[in-house]
Amino acid sequence: MTKPSYTSLSCLVITLLQLIIPSQEAQITPPPLPILPLPNYAQLKWQQRELIMFLHFGVNTFTDSEWGTGDENPSIFNPTNLDANQWVDTAVQAGVSLVILTAKHHDGFCLWPSKYTDHSVIRSRWKNGQGDVVLEFVNAAKARGVDVGLYLSPWDRHDKSYGLNKEYNEHYLAQLQELLNKYGDVKEIWFDGAKGSNAPNMTYYFDDWFAMVNELQSAINIFSDAGPGVRWVGNEHGFAGNTSWSTINRTLLSIGGSNADYLNSGDPKGTDWLPPECDVSIRPGWFWHKSQEPKSLSELLEIYYNSIGRNCVLLLNVPPNTQGLITNSDVQRLREFRSAIDTIFSTNLAKECSIKASSQRGGKNGGFGPENVLDDDHLWTYWAPKDDKEDNWIEFKTKSNKSLRFNVVRIQEAIGLGQRVKSHEIYVDGKRIANGTTIGYKKLHRLEKGVVSNAKSVKIKIIGSKGTHLISSIGLHFDPFW
Repeated sequence: MTKPSYTSLSCLVITLLQLIIPSQEAQITPPPLPILPLPNYAQLKWQQRELIMFLHFGVNTFTDSEWGTGDENPSIFNPTNLDANQWVDTAVQAGVSLVILTAKHHDGFCLWPSKYTDHSVIRSRWKNGQGDVVLEFVNAAKARGVDVGLYLSPWDRHDKSYGLNKEYNEHYLAQLQELLNKYGDVKEIWFDGAKGSNAPNMTYYFDDWFAMVNELQSAINIFSDAGPGVRWVGNEHGFAGNTSWSTINRTLLSIGGSNADYLNSGDPKGTDWLPPECDVSIRPGWFWHKSQEPKSLSELLEIYYNSIGRNCVLLLNVPPNTQGLITNSDVQRLREFRSAIDTIFSTNLAKECSIKASSQRGGKNGGFGPENVLDDDHLWTYWAPKDDKEDNWIEFKTKSNKSLRFNVVRIQEAIGLGQRVKSHEIYVDGKRIANGTTIGYKKLHRLEKGVVSNAKSVKIKIIGSKGTHLISSIGLHFDPFW
């Protein structure tokens, strides 16, 4: 038997070592460290919804009022053709994946047969007191794969225990347990701090309520002025601040008495991930009124750009009428709204361009190149530069002699690793056309009215960032409605 030569043994050893110890070029560059705080799973899923829907419905619908007195006769609640399937179908057509119902508003009337009050559907004429609006709503949503949320007003103008801290908080917690135990998964619970002038010293045991919510629902977002899951944006117009951080300090907030400006802009040094939700109604009022009409398409698009386009989720209220249906004019306007959004954002002109960047993390094979901003993953693939120096840039150039006709620039961050960008600029053919501060999950720049760029190149500069910026998606779009 012939012994292997020294040379052949050496080659074998080298081959084995190459298999065991990858070369420097083959090693994958890891992602950069996160910038804390980070969103949790429920917050991240909520952010990706972008547009969600509110349904204000109750005795106010039948008294033509916004705030009930609590003295209404429950028999006035009698929707003649209530169809929760129509509500949810309308939401689906609008591209909505989460719908929130006012299970109880300030008047104290409950849309479900609560064991703890008779001021509910039990004493209504609807279905001879045998109905349950919440159940019909939940079943309709479940059948269509839509998630549900509930609003249970802390202020109750009917219940006699209101104003007695211990007694009323026990009453409220009992109703909260009913809703969160009986109706399956709830993805958002909506709290506000409204109080009656007759009981200014009423104390809500929010910590107790939140603990109970988290015990009963494991993947829920709690909304209030101070979270802890989602924060109010500070107004009911649907507009976030030009600067919009998802981070804020909860210790500086109080439910019912918060600083609107602070809520609106957030805090770059915030210790809590608490993203803003913009609540606004499609009509002037929150409840349905025969005398009112829905906002125009241009008004809704203006809200869209100033909410979703400023790192927020838009909570759009669409109130059912006295029949128990969403009015045809509202349904039609929502269809127009969805169609307009799809028209604007269905085509990304940046995909027709060549692309390059100032640098990229890990070199050409590091996995963080500028091409990542054009894929369909808006969270976990991204362009990352080699370092966090100022004036890192990404540039799109047209191919051949084609020009770009666009009036909307979309930029998104990989917020799963934290919100980072503090300031940025946009240049077209070397001329600065827009600048901004935060980006977050989504920033939409709509160019000045009447200005449409016919461009050969578009460059986006990141000129201020908390650590290395991570840009997950960029789009150049044309808005024909602007």
